[in-house]
Parts: sequence; C-alpha cells; structure tokens
Amino acid sequence: MNKTLQISFSLKNTYRVNSILYSLKQIPLLKKLLPESLYKVRGLKIFANILSVIWEVVSAFLGKFLYLIIMVIGIEALYETVPKSQLFLHMLTFLTIIGAFTNTYMFNPTRDKYYAMILMRMNAKEYTLINYGYSILKVIIGFLPFTILLGLNQGIPLWQCILIPFFIAGLKIALASISLYHYEKTGEVNNENKLEKLGWIILIVLLAAAYGLPAIGLILPNIVVLAVMIASILAGVVTMRKIVGFSNYQEMYQIILAQSMNQMDQAKKVAKEQSYKTISTDKGITSQRKGFEYLNELFIKRHQKILWKSSKRIAIVCFCILLGTLLAFYLVPEIKQKTNQVLMTFLPYFVFIMYAINRGTNFTQALFMNCDHSLLTYSFYKQPKFVLKLFQIRLREIIKINLLPAAMIGVGLAVLLYASGGTDNPLNYGILIISILCMSMFFSVHYLTIYYLLQPYNISTEIKSGTYQLVLSATYLVCFFMMRWKMPIFLFGLMAIAFCVVYCVIACILIYRFAPKTFRLRT
Repeated sequence: MNKTLQISFSLKNTYRVNSILYSLKQIPLLKKLLPESLYKVRGLKIFANILSVIWEVVSAFLGKFLYLIIMVIGIEALYETVPKSQLFLHMLTFLTIIGAFTNTYMFNPTRDKYYAMILMRMNAKEYTLINYGYSILKVIIGFLPFTILLGLNQGIPLWQCILIPFFIAGLKIALASISLYHYEKTGEVNNENKLEKLGWIILIVLLAAAYGLPAIGLILPNIVVLAVMIASILAGVVTMRKIVGFSNYQEMYQIILAQSMNQMDQAKKVAKEQSYKTISTDKGITSQRKGFEYLNELFIKRHQKILWKSSKRIAIVCFCILLGTLLAFYLVPEIKQKTNQVLMTFLPYFVFIMYAINRGTNFTQALFMNCDHSLLTYSFYKQPKFVLKLFQIRLREIIKINLLPAAMIGVGLAVLLYASGGTDNPLNYGILIISILCMSMFFSVHYLTIYYLLQPYNISTEIKSGTYQLVLSATYLVCFFMMRWKMPIFLFGLMAIAFCVVYCVIACILIYRFAPKTFRLRT
C-alpha cells in the first residue's frame, strides 16, 4: 500500500511538473530565456516541483473558496429580501447534490489513471482507494475553514458549519457506492465526463431549484437541510464498505478509460466534421477585392452560419425581450419604478452579459481551423506587414459582427430607461448606448489580441497554451465579479468608455510589436 502511495504521488507530480515546465516554455517573455533542454535542467525541475507542491496545497483550498464565493455568496446579492442563512444552506444543498454525481472523483477518467492502471499495470484497487481517500480528505479539509468562516458570517451555527464538509463528502461517497452497485448488476459504467440525457435533465432541474425557487419565495427550511446533511453523512459511512470491498476496479477502469480514449478521438473527428458543415460550399461565392481583403471577404461569406447568423439571432432575442418588457410595463405599471432603479445602477452587470454573447472565441476558432491552420505553414503568411494587415481587417469584421446585438441591447436599455420613468440627466441615455457598444468593442479586441499574441492551437487544432487558458479564465472571473458592482450609469459608463479606448490603443501596440513573432503554429 505504501509503495502504491509513493508511486501514485510521484506519477502525479511528474505529470504536473512537466506541464508546468511546458507552460513556462509557452510564455513569450520567458521562451528565449529558457533552454531547449528544459526538462533536463535540475534547477528548473526543482523550481517546478516547488510550484507543484504549492499548487497541491492551494488547490485543496482555493477551488473550494472560489466555489462558495462565486456559486453561493456571489448569487446571494440577487436576493435581497431572503434571509442569508437560509439562502446559503438552500443553494449549497442543491449544488452539493449536483456535485455528488457530476464530480465523484472515482469515475473521472484522468490521464494519471490511464498511465498508472493501464500502462504501468498498478494494482487498480490499491491505486483507487488511495487516490479516492485522498480526494475525499481534501474535500473535508479544503471546505472546513471556509464553511466556518462564510457560514458564521451568514448567521449559521458553528456546529452546522462544521457538518457541511462532511455532508459534501458523505454524499459523494454514497453516490459513488450506488454507481458501483449499478455496475455489478448491469455492467454499465458511470463516466462523469459524459452525462446521459437523464443526468443533464436532473442537473438543470437542480440548478433551477437552487437559484429559481428563492426568486419566487420558496426556500428549504433549515430542519430539512439538517435532515439531508445527517442522512448523507450516515449514508456515506454505511456505504463506504462497498467502496473498500469492491473487487472489480481493474475491469471497471479498463472500460472507463477505453471509452474515454475513444471519446477523445471521436470528439476530434466530430469537431472537424461540424466545422466543415458550417462552411458554405456555394461555388457562386466570390469577391471583387484583392489581397487579404479578398481572403477575408470569402472567409466571412462562407462562415455566415457561425458568425453573422448567431449574431442576428442574439439581436432578435434581445428585441423580443425589449418588447416583452415594454408589454409588462403596460400591463403591470408597478414594476416601472423598480426597473428604473435597477437600470440606473446595474450597468456593471452588463459587462458579464456582453462577455457571454460576444462571438470572439467562435470567430478566432473558426479562423484557425478553417484558415490559419493551413496558411501558417507558409513563410510569407508570417511576415510582419502581412500579420498586421490581416489583424486590422479581422478586427474590423469581428467588431461589426458583435456590434449588431450590442446596438440592440444599448438602444433597448435606453428605451427601457425612458419608458420606466426616465432620468434627470439626459446624457445617461447616450452614455448607456455608447458604453454598451464600447464593451462589445473591448471583447472583440480582447479575443483577437490574445489569439494573435498567444496563438494557442497546434497543428492538430488542440489548445496547447496554458497562458491562453489562464487569460480566458481571468477574463471570466473579472466579468463575473462585475455583476456584484452597483454604480450610476454616468460614472461607470464614462469609466467603461475610457477603459475601452485605452485598452484598444495598448492592444494595437502589442500586436504591432509582438504578433509577427507569436502568431505561429504550436508544436
């Protein structure tokens, strides 16, 4: 058992260290400083090992903290009239049930399991029990300080705050045991990375219960939450015997991991086929322009389905929401005042909305898969003047695509502000429209800039840049936390406009200086 423990952690650490070293090599500023024989340098490997240990400790706590802050505490701000303690426990209960069957730790076909049990032929039962026990221990230790800290702040008794991590762990153990029973009876394996239709339905229903019920005034009583917690803990203790006594881990994981490898290969094929289906094969599509303008116009015309079509649909949906809200004003005049108050202070909320509807990632992905993927193999395509010229053309196009729904939202908000009672400062109408357009332009510039500076794809269209994924994650987090801000239209609108202008200038300078070197195929 001890040997299995050592090999298991050594394998995970080696995989993580190599990933860290690879990620360091992908950072533009460090690439030239680091040697080609990066993986042989003892000092760098020691540094990567230190980072690996730090990450293991941080991951045990940081993920849990962000989960509670974003998924529970962050959403509480939307329900101002509901008692915080009840709302906290209500949402946490339903989210814990979701996590129990979508993130079991046991049925997640990770690469380290494939290396250990398939390639290295380690004892599957010992490997599973050690790693699963470690994962459950991390759940309890990782959640405990934050459920106490945040729970007490919400008015929840200390003893119940302490119960929460054991509730989360117990429910995971119980549902994992049920999956093992199911496998013994039917031979069907639960793969948490591939939810069936029923699983998705349950997930949606539970999410609706977590966030939707409080909106209509329905919240789980504390006694019910407490009963669910105790029942889950007891169920986890009782069913743990099944996990320890299960003897078919080797057979089960061979099925799970084989399915996973096949799914990955199949997913790549499906992605390529879907990409090709979105391209128009109409031979009548042509252009009267020349050079890169000719190339760009053909690309836009042949990708109408994933570019302009989705943009038009979003604009139509926004228009329908506008008409529905105006109808609600007519039928229920009492909601005008509340709506006006929301519009006057909730402009930061629309940063996240503009982030969500922006087509930047779709645009850059289509650019690579159906254009740059092939053209980057030619040396002329990477010449500085051509890179900069094409960047300008593409930036113009992506801004045009995203401005359609943005204009609809901006004008719609101005109309709703006027219809709900108006504002003392007429400039608010103009700033409202212009700030929404600037947010749209910002995301258009942002996504195309990081695509050119961090070009994340390799020749197999796989994302190989940790820095790119980190920037995307940071973008999401910043936009998400903006939903908690409340600021007058005039102040936040001017700030948004100024930030957009400054960011665009900086982005263009960075593209001019670095894109000719960074815009390339990854290995």
